Amino acid sequence: MKSFLLIGLGKFGQLLGNELMEMGDEVMAVDKNENIINELAPKFTSAVCANCMNIDALKGFDIPKFDACIVSIGDDFQSSLEITDNLKSLKAKKVIAKASTDIQRKFLFRAGADNVVYPNRDAALSISKSLNGSKDYDTFTYSEIDDKYSVTEVEVPKSWIGRTIININPRGQGRLNILLVRQGKNTVAAPGADFTFEAGQSMVVFGETDRIYSLINKKK
Repeated sequence: MKSFLLIGLGKFGQLLGNELMEMGDEVMAVDKNENIINELAPKFTSAVCANCMNIDALKGFDIPKFDACIVSIGDDFQSSLEITDNLKSLKAKKVIAKASTDIQRKFLFRAGADNVVYPNRDAALSISKSLNGSKDYDTFTYSEIDDKYSVTEVEVPKSWIGRTIININPRGQGRLNILLVRQGKNTVAAPGADFTFEAGQSMVVFGETDRIYSLINKKK
């Protein structure tokens, strides 16, 4: 079990935090929006409303104790830079920051980030590797296409196992398009209507972000 500090609870941050919790890790979630914290607090190990641009606020979290600190702020790049710099100055073991452009990625590394997640680019690379059967394919990364649509990889819900795509009708029922299905190293691109889901599979889905979240939260 690992311990993470997650700063920023936008769509990407929520999805990442949920997945870490599902894996049995501890997640302290932080956001400056009190309403978001009140709504999402039950989903995480702990949740705090704080402005992390204030280094004194960060000091109170005992930064060195976390295995990694994740800066998941998508709408305020200046804040991402300052928080990344503050975390490194407080001896964070590892800082992972989210970028939206190559320029942002470059500056986040300069600010001290150990790793920079670039969802749109990473998603495109992962899909292209999967579709071409690359052995290097490992993990698919969540990607916001715009403020309404996303592409992400999710586990096949238990209620889908043993059923075909045409029977479930994800496009008609949830406006979701299944781009590929994988199980271990085996990948099926653009599965047909008669494709039958099996236990242990995951799928890359494109659709409205809220509907994808609904699918993820079911998991039954």
